[in-house]
Amino acid sequence: MTKTAITVRRTAPGGCEHPLTEAYDTALLDLDGVVYAGPHAIEHAVDALAAARMAGMRLAYVTNNASRPPRVVAEHLTELGVPAEPADVINSAQAAARVVAEKVPAGAKVLVVGGPGLEEALAERGLVAVRSLAEEPLAVVQGYDPSVGWAHLAEASYAVQRGLPWVASNTDLTVPTARGIAPGNGTLVAAVRAATGVEPEVAGKPLPPMHRETVLRTGAKRPLVVGDRLDTDIEGAFNGGVDSLLVFTGVTTPVQLLAARAEHRPTYLAADLRGLLTPHPAVTAADGGFRCGGWVARAEDGVLRLDGAGADRWDGLRALCAAAWTALDADGEPADGRKALAELGF
Repeated sequence: MTKTAITVRRTAPGGCEHPLTEAYDTALLDLDGVVYAGPHAIEHAVDALAAARMAGMRLAYVTNNASRPPRVVAEHLTELGVPAEPADVINSAQAAARVVAEKVPAGAKVLVVGGPGLEEALAERGLVAVRSLAEEPLAVVQGYDPSVGWAHLAEASYAVQRGLPWVASNTDLTVPTARGIAPGNGTLVAAVRAATGVEPEVAGKPLPPMHRETVLRTGAKRPLVVGDRLDTDIEGAFNGGVDSLLVFTGVTTPVQLLAARAEHRPTYLAADLRGLLTPHPAVTAADGGFRCGGWVARAEDGVLRLDGAGADRWDGLRALCAAAWTALDADGEPADGRKALAELGF
């Protein structure tokens, strides 16, 4: 098993001789784009998570989406065939509420721009959610919810202009839905930032408040972060010094992965959550390039080249990652991997 530390620059995906369910005690799973997209489960997710649970791995669901309380998320998961309790769900609303609670007195009013998830998280901390500046809140907390509109953003802007502390649950620019990729909380935060010139304190992935909340609530000793986003899930794991698995059922593409900076490079990669159930082959140096399975990848004159053949195209992608990341670190510019990815069917 390969361990990640914040001071280590990963130059290739890691290998693990055993299924990840045996190497780690807890999977810290992102939800949107990993377990479900909108109301529907991602293909293979239900069966893969059931198998992981049977293998003894604890499953915790860690999401930057602050719109719904853990109870509602757990009910949704259970309806999809993924049994879950509210305590299994950790969201950025909880992390944001803890940050706010450290800034204001107990029982203080807090202006909420978001949904019920934020309201319940504040109540858990003994704070009172309000919707108007006229109610004299002492802070502002903002999170994603489809109901957020101009009036809510304007109210937040007025409060921030008065100097109230402003905490954002997260700044994800997009959120995956059943219909495609839609604007996320980061776009809504940007509107308030543009109106006020003020930067919020951010609680969600990839920043430390979310990692702290997750550790406090799960007690994980050997956690594995599982996600679909490089800039939240994978960077959050990097910042926390823990290993990660990137799945390609959400927003990240192979092209983006090949160009990933050090903090965005996952320990493991897989098509979907079935990657929890299998060993992961190591990438080794070979013939002036990098070998995984039957594939050898090299970076030559700014272009990634792929030789050999293999039954598993994901082995080819692992080899390409090693060649691309090594070249990027050496040259400062990403190599062109489009032709090599096309050879693998990506």
